Amino acid sequence: MLSDKKYKCPLPSLWENNPTGLADRKANISSFGVLGAAFGSLLALVLSDRLGRLRSWQLFVILWGSGILMQIFSSRIIGFMLFARIWGGLGAGGLTVVAPLYLSEIAPAKSGGTVVSMYMVVLLLFLTIGFFINYAVKSTMPIDRTQYRLVQAIPLIPVGISFLCSFSLSDTPRWLASKDRNEEAIAVLTRLRSSNAADDPSLSHEYRDIQDQIRSRQQNLGEASFLTIVKEIAASSSYRKRFILGAVMQTVAQWSGGNGITYYIPEIFTYAGITGSNTSLITSGVYGVVKLIFTMLFTWGLVDIIGRRRCMLTGITLQCITHIYMSIYMSVFRTQTPSPNKSASDAAIASVFIYAVGWSIGLCTVQYLYGTEIYPTRIRSVCYATNMALHWFFQFAVVRVTPNMFVQLDIYGAYVFWALVCAVGFAVLGVPMERMEELFSGRWWMGWNARIFNNAIL
Repeated sequence: MLSDKKYKCPLPSLWENNPTGLADRKANISSFGVLGAAFGSLLALVLSDRLGRLRSWQLFVILWGSGILMQIFSSRIIGFMLFARIWGGLGAGGLTVVAPLYLSEIAPAKSGGTVVSMYMVVLLLFLTIGFFINYAVKSTMPIDRTQYRLVQAIPLIPVGISFLCSFSLSDTPRWLASKDRNEEAIAVLTRLRSSNAADDPSLSHEYRDIQDQIRSRQQNLGEASFLTIVKEIAASSSYRKRFILGAVMQTVAQWSGGNGITYYIPEIFTYAGITGSNTSLITSGVYGVVKLIFTMLFTWGLVDIIGRRRCMLTGITLQCITHIYMSIYMSVFRTQTPSPNKSASDAAIASVFIYAVGWSIGLCTVQYLYGTEIYPTRIRSVCYATNMALHWFFQFAVVRVTPNMFVQLDIYGAYVFWALVCAVGFAVLGVPMERMEELFSGRWWMGWNARIFNNAIL
């Protein structure tokens, strides 16, 4: 925990009479890492093709790890800490692009989606572990530099091990083939499948598919530059509407409260009635477990059983309902004296967990599926790059403003805003994926006719 350079007391105690100043300081520390990630994700889209998936991954791990090291020794030096957060964020953002790309290209076609979805599950698993590490450290250690540095240093252990192990790996067959390194590509594919091209016809067939996809992509893109594709998106009605749909998805996903709540979940549980900082931290860990479990259910079951659209709309509905209740609780029951209503407080705590369910089965994951399904090959890379940029820049904005929203809007106002975003998102994104072509083929307002929109909510 940060402290002023002249004192050994926690950061909040230095701002007791200046809640806005405390909100600004916390928001800057939390959000600057996300700001770095926004630029890192764009950098990854350039480097992953030039350096390869594996070397890009190693580079971003070095950036992220060096940022963590700088943070470890930046206690009481706020400017250095903010720089370290941005520097490490470059690596973190790049990893969110390169890691799923690497996994998708080494996985067999029939299990590619499952392998890539493991990435999100592992992220949430370590996020959950992080909540419990914070609890253990806060419960057993005094608030000082050692406590802060230990919490910062722990993530370097698994990442350092994986970095060293990465030198025993090879780049993906697809990237190697795209660089005309065909012999290496075949050797890597043979090793990945534990098979031999001479004895296994399926391996030869898979490699031919890889080459066909590379040729198809090259023919589709031709010599078109990034700027040329952007102009085509602006000029084509279908491309333009698809682009806008993806942008709206990222906007709703980030501004509906998901990451704002996750980043500040201990404070939110305190607002909901959890007493004691240790209890708030352990409850935050349980919140992480709930998100992990329902993300796994979505990834390995719900998305195929009830479909993406129904999962998304169900999730948005749960988010909206819980935001409405929390706005009522924060404005009416939390301020009651001498103490808040116990039943209302218990319901508020429960609603936070219900919100976690809605976020996990809806916008948390569906936003990524949209980006892979609504764009034709020619515009996919440009639209994906833009989507990732919006994802991180909006996440930065949300994380940056959430503490100030709590102060300036008296907490409940933030929930009113998030509920309105969910309501608008439900209406705008309620068009079924399989009816996208029908939607894009006509005027924009035809998306609201009863036949399409009614089907979207059935």
